[in-house]
Amino acid sequence: MKGNMKRNIYQKLHDACLSAKSVKKGAKANGMHFNPLLHDDVQAVATQALLDNGLYATCNYLTEIVPNIKQVMVVCTMKVYDVDDPTQHILVDGCSAFGNCDKFGTGNAMSYSRKYAFLNLLNLKTGIKDEDGYEPKPFEDSTEQSVEEPTYMDETIDVEDIKHELKSAKTLESFKVAKEKHRANVEYLLRNNLRAYRQVTDIAESRELQLNKGQ
Repeated sequence: MKGNMKRNIYQKLHDACLSAKSVKKGAKANGMHFNPLLHDDVQAVATQALLDNGLYATCNYLTEIVPNIKQVMVVCTMKVYDVDDPTQHILVDGCSAFGNCDKFGTGNAMSYSRKYAFLNLLNLKTGIKDEDGYEPKPFEDSTEQSVEEPTYMDETIDVEDIKHELKSAKTLESFKVAKEKHRANVEYLLRNNLRAYRQVTDIAESRELQLNKGQ
């Protein structure tokens, strides 16, 4: 604490950003094309800077299976609390990652998304543009084998009605009208029901592509 002045949570975060050290690259393993940015190294640097300034981070995760690419998606929501006044917190949301659909996939995606929440929170310097050392592999789309998933319902928004109207559009013009009609509701889903939001936007993108191809 500087002098006897009490810092608010944003002043503490500002000081944490200034005091945080750069994250050192990890060692290359077999098959890696560059030095990786490891979760534990990022967490160690970020946590130390936060604790030194009276801040503490917690994370919640939203997990969803994405059938057409056979991956699990994890979205991390990080809350950073002021230790001196726990009623005050800063939210970092929207950091997501994918993992394989196996016993390690969810944990890997949780670590990956948490790593990027820390990086975004403190604007940590890494000196690299990529993260895990391996060249990314494209997703394998298995849409043809997948069965349409059930609608993720919402207590406020009629998700099924939005899906039906978008899928039923016969022209690009009518599609755009339907999209604009439901814009506010879709934005609400983005903030409050991520699964329903992704389902609606997937259908919208698919139908728009079909109409652009004249289907």
